[in-house]
Amino acid sequence: VRPNRLLGVALAPGPGGAAEALFTRAAKLPRVDLVAPEHAIGRNTVSALQSGLVFGYVGLVEGMVARFKAALGPETCVIATGGLAEVIARETDVIDVVDPWLTLHGLRVIYALNET
Repeated sequence: VRPNRLLGVALAPGPGGAAEALFTRAAKLPRVDLVAPEHAIGRNTVSALQSGLVFGYVGLVEGMVARFKAALGPETCVIATGGLAEVIARETDVIDVVDPWLTLHGLRVIYALNET
């Protein structure tokens, strides 16, 4: 595998979308800030929601990265993007780079390549 090459991506619905689904479809669940709670085991509704949304997504990311590194090797660079990437990255050591604007950077490169 050559270095500095994008080999592929994985997409999943983010914690913001999951939170919105819970708030709009479950009876009487309050909207919460998407921040890591002090403990993984929630002692009230707010911390339980925060734990599930933040730590649940940390588990998703860690599981996916383990699969990527099993396929590509342990030195694979992992870049997280999206509006809540930093929240997740603070809770795990499997993310190497956080770039919330990565998609826009890529679109700029594609535009420049196609500009005539």
